[in-house]
Amino acid sequence: MFPKITFVDGAVQQANFDTYNFLKMKDTPLDIEVKFVESNKATMALGEPALPPVAAALDHAIYAANGKRIRSLPWAERL
Repeated sequence: MFPKITFVDGAVQQANFDTYNFLKMKDTPLDIEVKFVESNKATMALGEPALPPVAAALDHAIYAANGKRIRSLPWAERL
C-alpha cells in the first residue's frame, strides 16, 4: 500500500524504518489471529508470524473491491 523509495542526487532518502512508510498492523484490511502451538522446541521470533498473511489479506481486500488480483509485489521485482 505504501512502499516507496525515493532518491535525491542518487541517494536513498529513506535511511531506516523511521523514514520509510511501510504497512503497519493498524493499516491491514482484516483482523489477523495468531495462535501458537505448544512444542518442546526452542521458542524464537514469536512476534513475526502475523506478518506473512498481510499481503494475502490486502490482495483479497483489493479483489473484493475491484475484482483484480495482485500477482506480484512492486518491491519483489527488484530482488
